[in-house]
Amino acid sequence: MESPYTQAVGSLLREWRQRRRLSQLDLACDAGISSRHLSFLETGRSSPSREMILCLAEQLKVPLRERNILLIAAGYAPVFPERPLSAPALLAARKAVDLVLTGHEPYPALAIDRHWNLVAANSAVAPLLAGADGALLRAPVNVLRLTLHPAGLAPRIANLPEWRTHLLERLRRQIELTADSALASLMNELRAYPATNQLQTDKSKQSRDYGGVVVPFELITNAGVLAFFSTTTVFGTPVDITLSELALESFFPADETTFEALRRASGKH
Repeated sequence: MESPYTQAVGSLLREWRQRRRLSQLDLACDAGISSRHLSFLETGRSSPSREMILCLAEQLKVPLRERNILLIAAGYAPVFPERPLSAPALLAARKAVDLVLTGHEPYPALAIDRHWNLVAANSAVAPLLAGADGALLRAPVNVLRLTLHPAGLAPRIANLPEWRTHLLERLRRQIELTADSALASLMNELRAYPATNQLQTDKSKQSRDYGGVVVPFELITNAGVLAFFSTTTVFGTPVDITLSELALESFFPADETTFEALRRASGKH
């Protein structure tokens, strides 16, 4: 695959349009330009302005990191900064992340970056990782690898085939949206892991019915099988790459057994 840093901006715009399954006419109408003008931009017969690139990228829902690549390909400076979450400019955002994670206790919650690497977690997460291989817990911890690896949580996931399918589908949609080659490599790695074993086959018979509303995450622990459903929170309208790629995963008890087990473990009665 040709590097995006060596491609012409017109070629990149065409790839993003095709990835979104839009015709030139569809995109031109959305952007308020003629399809002829868009064709000239994609073929290199016309050079897009900085404003036009940003307009088309917005219509195509191109991630901020890739919008910078489009700008660079056209000879413009990138406009979206990428700062670590510890940077002074992102202090308020970091405090918000910590507030959400801490406020979610005694239920587990964590923050991940674009590649599913762990950024932060609350105190309820660590006890659930008991038994995972230490190599998988060394930074940077990849949450998907830790979850599905046979030396990670996989042997203790009661509904591993179901949860594995759910995670891989989420990852597939993310790859489709971002065209991220690192995520594609991660997908290939995860698909090579075993989908089940005898322990899961036996335990999965205990899997409960949630009416098709949510896909549960069922983890075998010393307190029994704990069942969770999860929600994902992202920052609204971020203009920083780090924030745009940050997601907060919050887990809630899916049944009374899990609720009581987490309450007892936290010392809250």
